[in-house]
Amino acid sequence: MKINTKEMSYDEVLKLPKLKHKKPLKPQMWLATVVRIICAPTLRRIKFSYTTERMELVGKQPCLILMNHSSFTDMKLAYGIFYPRRMGIVSSVDGMTGILGKLMRLLGCTPTRKYVTDLSLIKDMEYMIKKNKSSVLMYPEAGYSFDGCATALPRKMGVLMKRLGVPVVTVITQGAFHRDPLYNMLQIRDVKVSAHVKCIATAEEVKEKSVEELDALLEESFSFDNFAWQRDNKVSIDVPFRADGLHRILYKCPCCGSENKMEGKGIHLTCQACKKQWTMDEYGQMSANETETEYAHIPDWYRWQRECVRQELEEGTYLLDTDVDIAVQVNLDGVCMIGAGHLTQDLNGFRLTGADSKLDYSQSPVFSHTLYSDYYWYEIGDVIGIGDNEFSYFCFPKGDVSVTKARLATEELYKMKKQRKVKNVRGCIW
Repeated sequence: MKINTKEMSYDEVLKLPKLKHKKPLKPQMWLATVVRIICAPTLRRIKFSYTTERMELVGKQPCLILMNHSSFTDMKLAYGIFYPRRMGIVSSVDGMTGILGKLMRLLGCTPTRKYVTDLSLIKDMEYMIKKNKSSVLMYPEAGYSFDGCATALPRKMGVLMKRLGVPVVTVITQGAFHRDPLYNMLQIRDVKVSAHVKCIATAEEVKEKSVEELDALLEESFSFDNFAWQRDNKVSIDVPFRADGLHRILYKCPCCGSENKMEGKGIHLTCQACKKQWTMDEYGQMSANETETEYAHIPDWYRWQRECVRQELEEGTYLLDTDVDIAVQVNLDGVCMIGAGHLTQDLNGFRLTGADSKLDYSQSPVFSHTLYSDYYWYEIGDVIGIGDNEFSYFCFPKGDVSVTKARLATEELYKMKKQRKVKNVRGCIW
């Protein structure tokens, strides 16, 4: 999938019309039927099936559907499960550009900027449910999973559940991540896909339970590990390119500690600094060639990298400092390529400069609980996305930079700052 791009100066970008808020349209069932027909070949190819739990308590009433985000296949799976239920979808602004965006509007989709507080979105979701009599499909992780485990969820989703006051349904997929993992450069694998659909709370239970209890139910549903599922169920993915791009996830060598010197190619992951090599087997597990295997399970390796980033932050040594190419999105017409700039991330958050110093944007470390970072974004390149309700800045690092590490740093720094804030408040009370 690609996105409309246009080269413009930053001055021209500032003159573009801003994105105007529009109320969500009632989903057009004729178009939903067309989409379902288009999805059918993929659903047959992947032998898609799903199981349900407590869904008889939902019936035909509108509900909030919270689905994990694994790959480009996810929306097809949603139509395979819920059609002909009328369903509006919360979508990212970059995913609703051009003619596709207009069609998505007719499907009931509403645009929002990822990881930006958007109060109008809550009103839009209420409008979908109460006025359009539609269910709402939302991917609470917003970004695709990197390591096959859940991406950090927004805080206090229970508040949203209580405000909407409708049944809450979760959809957790198995196999979708492995069919088209983000790191693997859009190379499709032949994997059977299934899903489990569960009503975790009826409207009455949403009303009765506390925000904390609702959050706990959601956390429980989103406590999955796709690589463990593959290993434990002996799901064989014996393709010769299964480790292509794996260095995007595993950017740090556990043997010599070098960063951004890893290379995933074929079935191997190799550190170009110390020359140690690991093989990814058909069940997604790693083994070192003739030496100790530090982490056989990819999420364990990923977790170790997170711990390393946390240590850098605590010691005050963490720094991302890189030249970037910058794309800016203002509205749904596409993104504007404005040329080169510079991006830094440290304990004070992000700072992006460019356009002969006319662009100077800073983002606090408590602005968001995670980061919009992506691999091979719209077939352009690995990206770090920051911005506010007016402008989205997509930064394409030059040189050896891991957008994965930037996401880990954002998540860990956010937690550190929030923890300190809580401690300070408690200190004032006592």
